[in-house]
Amino acid sequence: MADGFALALQKGIRAALVANAGVTSLVSTRVYDEPPQDVTFPYLRFGDINPDAFDTDTTEGSLVALSLEAHSRSASGRVEAVQIVEAVKEALHRQEDSVTVQGHTLVELIFQTYSVTRDNEGRGYTAVIALQAMLEETA
Repeated sequence: MADGFALALQKGIRAALVANAGVTSLVSTRVYDEPPQDVTFPYLRFGDINPDAFDTDTTEGSLVALSLEAHSRSASGRVEAVQIVEAVKEALHRQEDSVTVQGHTLVELIFQTYSVTRDNEGRGYTAVIALQAMLEETA
């Protein structure tokens, strides 16, 4: 059984991020769905993934809102979190050809916005990155 829009997109985005030199120079391959208990900082974590139906008369499609969280505990404060955001934007914004989504066609991938806040423990920063993807079922 093929993955649905959301899971297929998550897998494709993770593969694109760990293959991107700009991203890996900051977080290595630490791009998680759920980070391990003893996680090394900085890292990226998938946040919310919300697929909405976006069908035509002939094709099943989806608009998927997706967020990533960049977690940093750098002595430079929010600087590292913003650097990670910029690397993710460079790797993904309008870079549909760099993301392979098995069983689906990635029509469009847009970086929308981000916000940076101090983390809940007051020891670092978390940047939440918002993306939107348009996908169609592959015939």
